[in-house]
Amino acid sequence: MINDTDSLKLKRNLTALVEFSRIINSSLDMEFILNNILLTCMGKFLATKGLVAIKVDGLLKLKVSKGLSKEILETWREIGPDSEPDFDSAIKNFMEKAKLQTYERINSSDRCLGIICLGEKLNKTPYTEDDQEFLKTILNISATAVQNSLVVDELKKVNRELDSRINRLNSLFELSKEFGLFSESTKVAKLLVYSVIGQFLVSKFAVVLFNGESTQILESKYKTNDLISIIRKYNIFQIKASENRELIKEKYPEVERFGIELIVPMQLQGQTKGLIFLGKRINNMDYSGSDVEFIYSVGSLAIISLENKRLFKEELEKQKMEEELELAKEIQKNLLPRSFPKFNNFEIAATNISSRQVGGDYYDIIKFDDRSFAVAIADVSGKGVPAALLMANIQAFLKTICRQGMKIDKATELINDLLSENITDGRFITFFWGILNDEESSIQYVNAGHNPPLLIRNGKIQKLEKGGMILGVMKTTTPYLTEKVQLQAGDALLMFTDGITEAMDTNRNEFSDERLEQLAVKLYKKSAPDIISSIQSEVQNFSKGAVQSDDITLMVIKVK
Repeated sequence: MINDTDSLKLKRNLTALVEFSRIINSSLDMEFILNNILLTCMGKFLATKGLVAIKVDGLLKLKVSKGLSKEILETWREIGPDSEPDFDSAIKNFMEKAKLQTYERINSSDRCLGIICLGEKLNKTPYTEDDQEFLKTILNISATAVQNSLVVDELKKVNRELDSRINRLNSLFELSKEFGLFSESTKVAKLLVYSVIGQFLVSKFAVVLFNGESTQILESKYKTNDLISIIRKYNIFQIKASENRELIKEKYPEVERFGIELIVPMQLQGQTKGLIFLGKRINNMDYSGSDVEFIYSVGSLAIISLENKRLFKEELEKQKMEEELELAKEIQKNLLPRSFPKFNNFEIAATNISSRQVGGDYYDIIKFDDRSFAVAIADVSGKGVPAALLMANIQAFLKTICRQGMKIDKATELINDLLSENITDGRFITFFWGILNDEESSIQYVNAGHNPPLLIRNGKIQKLEKGGMILGVMKTTTPYLTEKVQLQAGDALLMFTDGITEAMDTNRNEFSDERLEQLAVKLYKKSAPDIISSIQSEVQNFSKGAVQSDDITLMVIKVK
């Protein structure tokens, strides 16, 4: 017979187990589940310390711990499959170092999911058989939640990989259209280079074509003669598959000393027609298998395009100018956002009117999270495809760097350094961007030589000028400055390119900054779309009868 004390204890244990099961099965977050398992076990047995390790990719990896020093945790090594003979001994060796007293496996119906280790009890008593049985019961209840979380994490990983592949397939689809519209091999190479360095943040690269016995360097950040010499020395033009850093070091030691970490062949009907050489990535990440697949696919598109241009060169030359203009318009159109996110405290409107020659104006809104957004506006020097491609380049850099979580001033320095390394024809970019905080109604910005945006508050103008030099001229020598501005309800922020202030009438008089500032003060109380419409009408009326020589881009942020 069970006495009253044992009965009460049993009821409490059952109640605790039911509540524990409810809590850990209420979430799929692995950290939440493992912390609850560890804290529940430590609380139940009054353990002074403990840890939970979970099997990931066949290895037992430490996930959560309590009461263990950093020095002890650093001695943990990832343990292989539980079927290996040294599995238990490896755990016990660590437990001895960490002064842990007991451990149990977290088992599902068909496999070991992980382990829990517990330290000495506060009352110094050993773990009894009843304690071990109760611990096993807790872990059996936990196994389902842990397994569900592992499955969800794996599904998330698969979904991320699928999303990445879908995005890359979309990129390849867009690139296939753009490659087909170029009429010169150098431009195909530039688009190839911009696509790769924008995606992978590579500062050193080369694109090489083979035509019979001749070797043509289309794009290179390495010394041309040295590169051709090692290609011929090692017969690299004969490679049929991609070579990573380990293979390069083993087979082509001189190539490895160049800092080349990946060689990807550009093939046509099984024949290597060219090579893509890539150096170290700025973020120090290795090239994954999917990265190599993407680069190979882009290279294949490029070589097919180059071969088509060789076959149809005469006909394409006749259509060169029109195709360039149409391509530039398409690139520019595709780069500009089609819609804006919803804001609680801001109303945003923007417009871009391309000139006949098509310039390099660019604006964008990039979402960080539910409360933070980046807004950007830029003006690339020059016209046509080169300007549009450079605009595509800065957009690729900006969107990639926004994912890195860098401070805005340091991010601007990196963008400038990347651009200055890859602009060789004297072009440059004026650039303004800021981070809008929708929760606190503020903007932190950097102005890289762009027309200062106008902040109109109570009929007065504040110009956002803090920043530094224009982008792409030279590497950063003086740090960019940043400023955070607290916005107020009723404020209007006007961001624009010089296509507005330098618009000319038939007598070649400019619209001017002064005229725009007067107009902004007059209109700032209106809604953002109304301000855009009014300024656009004023500029068009002013320049009526004259040819629009530059793009007109305007973005208005109205604070609610």
